[in-house]
Amino acid sequence: MDIYGNIFDVQRFSIHDGPGIRTTVFFKGCNLRCLWCHNPESQSAEPQLMYYAGKCTGCGACVAICDKTHTAACTGCGECVKVCRHGAREISGRTVGAAEALAAIERDRIYCETSGGGATLSGGEPLLQPEFAYAILTGCKDRGINTAVETAGCVKWEVIEKLLPAVDLWLFDLKGADDNRHKKNTGVSNRLILENAEKLKRRGADIRFRMPYIPGYNDDELPQVRQIAEGYPLEIMAYHDIGKSKYAASGREYSCAGVVPPDKTELALIAEKNNAEFNPAL
Repeated sequence: MDIYGNIFDVQRFSIHDGPGIRTTVFFKGCNLRCLWCHNPESQSAEPQLMYYAGKCTGCGACVAICDKTHTAACTGCGECVKVCRHGAREISGRTVGAAEALAAIERDRIYCETSGGGATLSGGEPLLQPEFAYAILTGCKDRGINTAVETAGCVKWEVIEKLLPAVDLWLFDLKGADDNRHKKNTGVSNRLILENAEKLKRRGADIRFRMPYIPGYNDDELPQVRQIAEGYPLEIMAYHDIGKSKYAASGREYSCAGVVPPDKTELALIAEKNNAEFNPAL
């Protein structure tokens, strides 16, 4: 019997989600609300209507098919998406079976294998759909495909423990070291996250820690994060604001609108001084 879950994208030829060339499946739903999130459409577990005003030509096709379009009464049914010829309206998110996800991964298997890559589950937070994640990961292992999971680690340990045999690499996000600031920046405490990180270490898991470097929010916590990740690779992820349009498309305000993306050359030097690696993708 197939296992179904909600995703919002499958990215082929990914080079920033683990070693080599990878196929990344982006899960929908996240229990963090990072102020700098560049995929706000990933936060809700349900399909979400997005409206890109800059692409709209005012043709009126959407209004003609649904009188709730452009009003507070819109239910996000998606009928307007079917008639929009310019891509101004789209539904972010769909339900797929693990078999379909595995078929997508298989299509680029040759590129992944020859580059030392594989498949990565990202999000959102893939561990919020544990049965779906488990089905894909074990399917990959059965096919000899390398697996990675990108997670913020804010789930019960039992969820992580079940997946351990099927995960070759954990891409573990650390948003910051200070608990109070973590709550302010992400909406949740980092206590469970840090506990899970320590448990993964004790289990001998292959872990690559990652820290999004956000000027004015957590950039001064890099030395403390380096201590948490001591003995393991740490990637510094450069902040960027390319997700700003997605906030407008989903009718939300972008909290980090005033943040200036750091100079990448300078950030690479900062990473080197802190015994970390620089990853230009957030």
